[in-house]
Amino acid sequence: MIDEAVAAIQSGKPVVLPTDTVYGLATSPYSESYTRRIYRLKGRDGTKPTALVAADLDWLFECVPELRGRAGVIARALLPGPYTLILPNPARRFRWVTGTTPGAIGIRVPELEGPGAEVLRRVGAVVATSANKAGGPDPCRLEDVPVEIREGAAAVVDGGELPGTPSTVLDFTGKEPRVVREGAAPAAEALERAAAAFA
Repeated sequence: MIDEAVAAIQSGKPVVLPTDTVYGLATSPYSESYTRRIYRLKGRDGTKPTALVAADLDWLFECVPELRGRAGVIARALLPGPYTLILPNPARRFRWVTGTTPGAIGIRVPELEGPGAEVLRRVGAVVATSANKAGGPDPCRLEDVPVEIREGAAAVVDGGELPGTPSTVLDFTGKEPRVVREGAAPAAEALERAAAAFA
């Protein structure tokens, strides 16, 4: 199961993967055509952004080396954890995952255990979105993932029942941080931790 998923991701095919929050639909982030495959399978609007998910902070900074200074401090303060952080992307890296805002990028470093952690560790980074149809409920069990997504994926990794609440999304690209989505962890707590990192 893990070997199949790793091989599929490395070749740019969609994989259903457990995260620390919900089941995700993931693939290699290094090509626009790969990302479009998971968008098509999900039925997601191609202009909407999705997240770059890294195995650890080292991988994250390798993928987006401009995450220095303020952005780097915020990332180190909050990750790994159940957050998606929208940070400045001055080099416009991975523009196919940034939607209509190439100057900003959503990043995650989840707190993972089990088979999902092993897959991510071996591939380093993926592009990932919830393994649901656009607008559908977030899947906390493999059987909650729509059949057409499971059948359309090149590999499916079973991580058991997950918490089921998606990541908290915080936007740090403006003068003041903005809560985009309240999710798996309290946004207020994250903002306090981020502010404390600069104290």
